[in-house]
Amino acid sequence: MDVLSTALGVHEKALRVRDKRMEVLARNIANDDTPHFKARELDFKTVMAKFEPNDLMANTHGTHFPFADVVPDDDGMRYRTPFNASVDGNTVELTVEQARYGKAAADYQATLSFLQDRVGGVRKALRGE
Repeated sequence: MDVLSTALGVHEKALRVRDKRMEVLARNIANDDTPHFKARELDFKTVMAKFEPNDLMANTHGTHFPFADVVPDDDGMRYRTPFNASVDGNTVELTVEQARYGKAAADYQATLSFLQDRVGGVRKALRGE
């Protein structure tokens, strides 16, 4: 199974993270009228950094201070600060959520296309083409 994971690259993990992000955005949209609901966001870069750490910015020694934006065991979930305050305490802004969902759907489709290309390449290799 490790060979398959290597062949698919980071796209398999990225597809799962993008799917989770779309679920979070859909939950925000569904709770547009729920009083005191706090809109959340999944930070794609933070989650993907767990899978593919960036060694260029790594500490060179164990006693060095970590960078300020690095948080250990961070799940990537963030509360969103609204542009406009609402009376009922709900931080969901429907137009913003819909726009972000549209972009997330396009990102998901792009990642899916990359993954389909990789699978097609593996199929050709297995057939000996």
